[in-house]
Amino acid sequence: MWKTSAAIAIAAAFSGNAATAQTYPARPVTMVMPYAAGGPGDTLARLLAQSMTPVLGQQVVVENIGGAGGSVGSAKVASSPPDGYNLLMIHISHATNPALYPRLKYDPVKDYEPIGLVVDLPSAFVAKKDLAPKSFEELVAYVKATGEKVNYSHAGIGSASHLCGLLFADAIKTKFTNVAYRGTGPAMNDMMGGQVDVMCDQIVNVVSNVEAGTIKGYATTGTERSAALPNLPTAAEAGLPGFTYKVWYGLFAPKGTPKPIVDRLVAALNEALKDKTLRDRMAQLGADPVTPERATPSALAAHLTSEIAKWTPIIKAAGVTGTQ
Repeated sequence: MWKTSAAIAIAAAFSGNAATAQTYPARPVTMVMPYAAGGPGDTLARLLAQSMTPVLGQQVVVENIGGAGGSVGSAKVASSPPDGYNLLMIHISHATNPALYPRLKYDPVKDYEPIGLVVDLPSAFVAKKDLAPKSFEELVAYVKATGEKVNYSHAGIGSASHLCGLLFADAIKTKFTNVAYRGTGPAMNDMMGGQVDVMCDQIVNVVSNVEAGTIKGYATTGTERSAALPNLPTAAEAGLPGFTYKVWYGLFAPKGTPKPIVDRLVAALNEALKDKTLRDRMAQLGADPVTPERATPSALAAHLTSEIAKWTPIIKAAGVTGTQ
C-alpha cells in the first residue's frame, strides 16, 4: 500500500512539473539585476528583457536589488521558488564574490541553474588628460616606475574597475594606490578633475569622455579592438602581451528549476540575442553578444568554474575583502 501511494505521489510530481513547463510562463518574469539602476549592467539587462519579452509571451521585468557587490540580489534569487519566475543576470562578480565575501549567503555554483552567458564587455584603460605617458606601453612603464604614487580609482570593492586594477597589478607585478569610490560616476568626476591618475573600467562607462577628450584613452582589454573605441589598441598589442579582461554577464535561475523551464529560457535567450535592435545597441555600448555555443547552461557552468579558479588567488594575494 505504501509503495503504491509513493508511486502515485512521484507520478503526480512529475506530472505537475510537466504541466508547469507546458504553461510556462503564465505571468511576468522578474530578472534581478543586483546593481543600481543606470549602470552598464542595468542597461544590458533591460535590453535583454525587452528582447526576451516577445519570445516568452510574458513581460520580463528588471528589478534592481543592489548592495555588497551584487550579493544581496543574488541571495534573493537563490532563495526564490525554482519556478522560472525569478532570474538573476549578474556579471563577473558571481565568480569573485566567494573570495571577496567570506560569509556569503549563497554558493554561486550549487545554488543556481545556469542558463547561459549573455554578453562580454571589454574595459578600457583611461587616465586624467594631462598624465605624462603618451601610449599604453609608456603608461605601463610609468606605473612600474612610480608605484604607489600612482592613484588608481575604482567604483568600489568587487566592481569591474576594481577587478581590472587587481588583474593589472598582478600582471605588471607592481603595487599602486587604490582609491575607492561609491560608484563609477564619482570616480570619473575626480579623474576629469585631475584628482586621480588612472582607471580601467567597462567601455560603456568611459567611451563618451574619451571621445570628448576630458580623459585620455590608452588601450582596451578585449582580444580585438573595440568598435566603440576603434582608435585604441588592445592592451595585449600595445605593451602587455597576453593581458585580456572582459566583464562577462550570465543568466541564472534558482537551483531545482525544472529542466523543461530551463530549456525554454535557454531558447528564449538565444532568440533574444539574434534581435537586431539588441545587437545594434550593444555594439554602441562596446558590448559583444555571445555566440549560440556560449549561451548555454554547460558553457556558463564551465566558464563560472574557470573564473572562480582564476580570480580567487588574485583576490587573496591582494588581501582584499568586502563588507556585507
